[in-house]
Amino acid sequence: MSSKEEMIPVADAIKETEMASRRIGLLHLAFAKTLVAELGDKAGKEMILKAIEYYGKLIGEKTKEEVEKQGLEAIPQNFGAGTARDLPKFGMHEGREVIDKDGKRTIATRGCALAKVWREYGEEELGGLYCYVDPAKYMYYNPGYKLIHKSAMPFNGSNTCEFAVEETSQEERDSFAQGKADWTKIDGEMSK
Repeated sequence: MSSKEEMIPVADAIKETEMASRRIGLLHLAFAKTLVAELGDKAGKEMILKAIEYYGKLIGEKTKEEVEKQGLEAIPQNFGAGTARDLPKFGMHEGREVIDKDGKRTIATRGCALAKVWREYGEEELGGLYCYVDPAKYMYYNPGYKLIHKSAMPFNGSNTCEFAVEETSQEERDSFAQGKADWTKIDGEMSK
């Protein structure tokens, strides 16, 4: 490290990442509200989901590329391996834990910075459409799997999101391959 480089405390880095995360949440909300205002509720939400799918495509394909550059296979165990991480280690949420329930692995995150913004503005439904990026990015990474929400902070009234990786059904893979994926059905658990 040269004498001109500066080290910052982790707490400061977390605060700065949280600030950027908040801006992402606001940006999504601004686009979502504008689309619904201009196109109407149904068409606006369809356009939001279309944009979120494309966003998921960009993330999923890049993650797959990074995984394969490391000589790894694009399977769930390798999602996010090494240089293939798609989220910062801190600042997007307050904490993360892996839970094993009945032989099934789930991941729980607390205090999503984006969901906090949407809750602050009373826009959990429109904000929560962003969360469909998770099954989309995973299916673009490998269509045999989806990352679903067992619960999602924008909808469950708590401070926690819970995720699980599941195999996709043939119907889901077919609709995805045809460009007709319905993310609200693929991740049908989210609003429960």
